[in-house]
Amino acid sequence: MANQIGEFFAAYPCHQEAVEGVANHIHKFWEPRMRRQLYAHLDGPAQGDGLSELVRETALARRGELEPVASTALLASPP
Repeated sequence: MANQIGEFFAAYPCHQEAVEGVANHIHKFWEPRMRRQLYAHLDGPAQGDGLSELVRETALARRGELEPVASTALLASPP
């Protein structure tokens, strides 16, 4: 799915607009579970193998805003 998004935005004439488009789409429409899976694939043994260059570049450059953070509610111990 990430590569299909990347393929769509790769047609943009401005590379920076393509990166913005991919990042905005992932941020708006991907639930945290999907974004965690993307980063697990990038960080795992495959190191993002199979991802388009645009998707890989976007995910790495925009990691701070795209990678979901653990909820403190999940980390808190029960009363």
